[in-house]
Amino acid sequence: MSQTRTRFAAALTAGTLLVTLQACTTVAEDAAPIAAAEPVAAPVVESAVELAVEPAFEPAGPALWKVADEDTTIYLFGTVHALPENIDWFRGPIASALESSGTLVTEVPSGFEQDPALQQTIMGLAMLPADESLRDQLDPEQRASYEAAMTSLDLPVGAFDRFEPWFAGVNLAMLPLLKAGYTPGSGVEKVVEGRAPATVTRDALETADFQLGVLDSLPRQSQVDFLIATTDMIDEVVPMMNQLLTEWVEGDTDQLGELMNANLADPVLAEALLYSRNRNWTDWIEQRLDTPGTVFMAVGAGHLAGTNSVQDYLAERGLTATRVQ
Repeated sequence: MSQTRTRFAAALTAGTLLVTLQACTTVAEDAAPIAAAEPVAAPVVESAVELAVEPAFEPAGPALWKVADEDTTIYLFGTVHALPENIDWFRGPIASALESSGTLVTEVPSGFEQDPALQQTIMGLAMLPADESLRDQLDPEQRASYEAAMTSLDLPVGAFDRFEPWFAGVNLAMLPLLKAGYTPGSGVEKVVEGRAPATVTRDALETADFQLGVLDSLPRQSQVDFLIATTDMIDEVVPMMNQLLTEWVEGDTDQLGELMNANLADPVLAEALLYSRNRNWTDWIEQRLDTPGTVFMAVGAGHLAGTNSVQDYLAERGLTATRVQ
């Protein structure tokens, strides 16, 4: 996988953070006229989805694992935070596992996007100082790539001038998907939260502020790298996500890991977006095994695929994640 493509994969990985997907694009819409175009039908997306859900064989379904001891079971389910509306995946072992669970764990608390302070927090983190401009931080080649991508999306080239590169990168990775019919409302977390038993207890591994801080604390060069990786490949955002979706529906975690996070070119991005968080979540799982009960843990699929996945870190501690589906 080329360095540009792996940096682009990092941008998509950043884009799958729940906070940045659902909240940052909302703030961007409020801050600048960047989302004026109405969502359009995209035959490319629809054909890829059809390939994903209607292959020549019955797909195994999205991957599901469990970690268990004598009195505790923790299901691990890799999610996609935004999906087209016509993906049918909630059935079989996934539905049974959720129905049997007493606790539902997601990356951030359910309903986080309704917090009235969230947009203010994002603006406080994402805005550049008054005397700085995003495009002034780019060299001539980077600036040309960036402005071409903005134009291709029918956005004013100066729409993100007041924002840090991470914020622009996340939005540019997500806006083509939103225009093509991918929506957070159809995302896996929304479905799981809606289908969970009424008696289930809710828990979260992180907070919205933490996820935003992960991106905001990236070194400036790393931010620029994944911004330009996205702009260089802006026409591949939707096709790459379609391919990722196909692998997710079919439960092909090896290929999913290769697409999302294998051999990330920038070790700083890999550590911040994936590896450190995977270790934190492994700590949580290990501690939760001390409490009896059944848990359904739904986190981004990139964390359960590829090198240094949650399962890899569990194995280092002598804990086995068994594939259920």
